[in-house]
Amino acid sequence: MRRAVRRTARRAGPRALLACLALAPLAACGEADMADQARAKTKTWDKNPFFPREITMRQPVAGTVPRIDPARAAPQPQAISRALLDQGRERYGVFCTPCHGQDGRGAGMIVARGFPSAGDLTAGPVRAASASDLYDAISNGRKAMFGMAQMIPSADRWAIVAYVRALQLSQDAPVASLPEADRARLEAAR
Repeated sequence: MRRAVRRTARRAGPRALLACLALAPLAACGEADMADQARAKTKTWDKNPFFPREITMRQPVAGTVPRIDPARAAPQPQAISRALLDQGRERYGVFCTPCHGQDGRGAGMIVARGFPSAGDLTAGPVRAASASDLYDAISNGRKAMFGMAQMIPSADRWAIVAYVRALQLSQDAPVASLPEADRARLEAAR
């Protein structure tokens, strides 16, 4: 029995040694992580001997263009202008059309490919929602929709809300509410 164990140990010896050598670097990792490294923990202008001027915060490189923070909140527009609707239509086309479709009824191309059904933006509950509720839904998401606050700047989210309201008005609008020129075109098309 002892001879069999010794023979097995001799044959497994090189394999066991290679396995131990392969796992040795992992033992060096321990509990160390980025939280244990030296860094500025409190104020960005702290004294830091690592840099020549001994301050943590560096001056931006000359010619640097500041990045606009998309999460920074913009106030709700007081009036809806043509420029705001155009901006909203463009942003809606980029971010909302894949799920909600061009008409806002929730049948975009992603839904056609098996993604959960998007909400109908022209339905009664969405029409009854306040503009701030729609803005919140775009920002933080609802049901299967994920929040878009990190991708869409706040002013663009308000523009999308304005465009969604325009979409709602355009769907199922009574013919009598249309301007005379549009009514004449509809009659001619019949």
